[in-house]
Amino acid sequence: MKGLNDIVSLVNNFLTSYILVVALVLGGIWFSFNLKFIQVRGFKEGMKRTFGGLFNKKEAAGADGMSSFQALATAIAAQVGTGNIAGAATAIATGGAGAIFWMWVAAFLGMGTIYAEAIMAQKYKQVGVDGEVTGGPVYYIKAAFKGELGKVMAAVFAVLIVFALGFMGNGVQSNSIADAFYTAFGVPQFVMGAFVAVIALFVFVGGIKRIAQVAELVVPFMAALYIVGSLIVIIAHGNRFLYALQSIFVGAFNPQAVVGGAIGATVKLAVTKGIARGLFSNEAGMGSTPHAHAVAKVNHPVEQGFVAMVGVFIDTFVVLNMTAFVILTSLDLSKVVDEATGQTITGAKLTQAAYSTVFGKGGDIFIAICLFFFAFSTIIGWYFFGQANIKYLFGPKAVKIYAGIVAVCIFLGSLAKVEIVWNLADCFNSFMVVPNIIALFALTNTIKQVHRDYFDNFKKKQK
Repeated sequence: MKGLNDIVSLVNNFLTSYILVVALVLGGIWFSFNLKFIQVRGFKEGMKRTFGGLFNKKEAAGADGMSSFQALATAIAAQVGTGNIAGAATAIATGGAGAIFWMWVAAFLGMGTIYAEAIMAQKYKQVGVDGEVTGGPVYYIKAAFKGELGKVMAAVFAVLIVFALGFMGNGVQSNSIADAFYTAFGVPQFVMGAFVAVIALFVFVGGIKRIAQVAELVVPFMAALYIVGSLIVIIAHGNRFLYALQSIFVGAFNPQAVVGGAIGATVKLAVTKGIARGLFSNEAGMGSTPHAHAVAKVNHPVEQGFVAMVGVFIDTFVVLNMTAFVILTSLDLSKVVDEATGQTITGAKLTQAAYSTVFGKGGDIFIAICLFFFAFSTIIGWYFFGQANIKYLFGPKAVKIYAGIVAVCIFLGSLAKVEIVWNLADCFNSFMVVPNIIALFALTNTIKQVHRDYFDNFKKKQK
């Protein structure tokens, strides 16, 4: 296992240090400028469409898709997962407080990328042979590249996302749940893994309707719970808030100047860990959330593009920031070490330690409960994304087999070591970016045409 992890780490470091950073940053800059920073200009409209549909139950999920809010809830369910609790903590522990700054940069640029992803997913969505609306990168990849090249790239992406999210990714989520519940309650990891696998399978067999209903119910509740709990801790350590904010900006460019910061942090570590965890958290540019946005019932693709941007904002600038400021205001990272190994505590354990400064043992319990909701909702979302690609590759009949395999991966993931699981997930996530970003670049003119059509034609007709 150690030998395998060394190889995976080597590949992962190359991907995250070069391919991932370059692809995401260039993609974000490219679409931000080409769309005239739509993440700023369209933010108000996105908030209006998002929260205006919060209590709209008129368009429930069905064979013809989901309501716009249900699609966003499914996307956020996938985005707001262990990356916001364990991933943010890991980024801070290894890259220092400055890693959070680079997560912000990745998210801001990613809002432009995910806007492009969402409108292309909407434009090229289809009705499958089973009568259900489906969509995602495989369809706009084929639109970008005609003939065999498009088919091969689409198939490669489909295989990558099934392994990255459906199998490996859901193992990561299950692992975090099991680890947190073992720390908080002493529940054996295999017991928690089996429990999560069973209830996940129950949701899977309910199809798109049950997935949408679960996401719509769980996402607002879990976000509110985590935000309230986090604010209590931040306010309790309010005298350190300005220091935490300063350490993020200083640490982004000069990590060693941050007193009590992560040991050995460098600018390169801050950037790579921030960008990598930023991707794992908000998923912009990865090609995952377009599967949810594709099935939204909207009158124009751009309407869902606005909503998709809000998903990234909520994930990073709201939920992830809660974790970051809780850790940075309550802990001295240079002193938070594992007594057994002498190494800096990382992952969910670091976040639990931060909450425990106010809640005591209740901090472990609070994070375990939040992690359960965050990670379980992500499992549901990632299953849905993988399912769309299983249908594309093998047809609807393969879905039941896929559901069973995912359930097994959820159980096995709860038993795996955190380091190897995180590294494998990062590798597959990085590989997924490549065909997705290449297709989006190739579709730039189409993206701009759909974008302009909304403002020049559709929106004027609505007045």
